[in-house]
Amino acid sequence: MNTTLLVQKNQLATTRLATTPDTALAPEQIRVQVDAFALTSNNITYATFGDAMNYWQFYPTGQDSWGIVPVWGFGTVLQSLLPGIAVGEQLYGYWPMASHAVLSPTRVADGGFFDGAPHRAALHGVYNQFLRTRVDPFYRADTEALQALLRPLFITSWLIDDFLADNDFFQANVMLLSSASSKTAYGTAFQLRNRPGIEVVGLTSTANRAFCEDLGCYHRVLTYEQLGEIAADAACVYVDFAGSAELRRAIHTRYVNLRFSSSIGGTHVEELGGAKDLPGPRATLFFAPAQIKKRQGEWGSDVLGQRLLMAWQNFLARVADPASPWLTVTQHRGPDAVQAAYAQVLAGGGDPRMGHMLSMHTS
Repeated sequence: MNTTLLVQKNQLATTRLATTPDTALAPEQIRVQVDAFALTSNNITYATFGDAMNYWQFYPTGQDSWGIVPVWGFGTVLQSLLPGIAVGEQLYGYWPMASHAVLSPTRVADGGFFDGAPHRAALHGVYNQFLRTRVDPFYRADTEALQALLRPLFITSWLIDDFLADNDFFQANVMLLSSASSKTAYGTAFQLRNRPGIEVVGLTSTANRAFCEDLGCYHRVLTYEQLGEIAADAACVYVDFAGSAELRRAIHTRYVNLRFSSSIGGTHVEELGGAKDLPGPRATLFFAPAQIKKRQGEWGSDVLGQRLLMAWQNFLARVADPASPWLTVTQHRGPDAVQAAYAQVLAGGGDPRMGHMLSMHTS
């Protein structure tokens, strides 16, 4: 039996658990037990932009109004009709919020494979790749939870920093990061802080200000009510992790020398809105796979992978520092716990020091 959390596409707070019998595998398919997966505000972004960015298409439900939110985590091969992929292999990848997944592996190699299901043909390969953990250079058994929680977010963070540097920071020297307590934001700040001549300013709620200051990766941390502490004519870039239309308008209106405005995600779901008729530069959605493709073409996949790995190891060492860890992992097991954790993360306002690891399985 397969248990899945279904989300109503136009009303993300409406969910239901569906349990269905396992279907027979087609030739060269595999069935994977989804062992554990991370749930962060990034997954809420996947749901929020599910139609615009095709995230609902990775695991289609066959029901127009219901979708499956994709998540990053680990799984174990339970059944295989494909030579070269063995029962018991552990995989890292992009899964459904479910107990099991059926994949159609293609381009099978020592490091992993891609899902070749027909409905994925037009979707970006970054989300289609499944890695064998036994040869994955990023993988460490003792940090599985942190990998699921932070690895995809940090890769986005690294690419944001790389994109900004690639564009000479749009001739600005102040980087404004909203939702500064979010994992992708502070991963970006961790990278940006090493850039000479760049001031990294974290924007956050009053409740999360102390946490952001304790991270030490922002030069300054301001609450959303303190925008006036930055000069109106400062040459700045807005990196929007919050998705708040009100905040975006306030920044575009106040900073007359705003050089670039980039929208990354939507942690403030209830405030999401359009970006039309704003003063200053047009707000532009950042799509991480496009920067990956650019760098793969310029550097080659091996060099890109090496640079990402080195940056990830530096970041992980800081996040997991026993003296002052940035993240504490909380486990949620069983279908009801998964449904409750999703509602909690969707509602926001949780402790930024807490990372949620979920599993449909109770043991």
